[in-house]
Amino acid sequence: MKRSFVATFALAVLATASAMAQTEPFQASVTPDIAVHDSSTEIRGLTLSLWGENPQHSLAFGIANGMRGESSGFSLGFLLNYADDYRGVMWACVNYTEGDVLGWQGAFANYSGGSMTGLQTGWVNYAQQMKGLQLGLFNFVEQVDETLVQVGLLNVIRSNQQWFANFPDEVAPAMVFVNWRF
Repeated sequence: MKRSFVATFALAVLATASAMAQTEPFQASVTPDIAVHDSSTEIRGLTLSLWGENPQHSLAFGIANGMRGESSGFSLGFLLNYADDYRGVMWACVNYTEGDVLGWQGAFANYSGGSMTGLQTGWVNYAQQMKGLQLGLFNFVEQVDETLVQVGLLNVIRSNQQWFANFPDEVAPAMVFVNWRF
């Protein structure tokens, strides 16, 4: 019984040490395959890259920043930021998140394929589901999660069914200048 416990404890310690070894404070990369650390290594600190792709909780500067898994931080990309799920600030020409975002996407074009909670500022903003504020020329949301305000040239909230039928809680499916749903 004691040997079984000692063996289990030793395996747990080794597994924890191995998992901890997969976290690094710094990443520099030219591409995901030409980098200081493997693309599966989690970065907690600073990332500098032409094109990087790691799970990260860091300050990321690059031409194209890729964040895998549940990542967070401040990502400043010259051309592109893309992520599975992200918490924090994403600024680039294009921000693309396959899953959920909690924070701010600021760019020329912003896309959230999951739930967006926060702020989108750009010429074109899209969210599958959103709670927060969209500021842009063209704003589009499929479904509103609680409260949404859109300010822009053309604002579409697909889940708003009728024009002014539920006013003041919602305005319309599409509206110029301002649209909302509470």
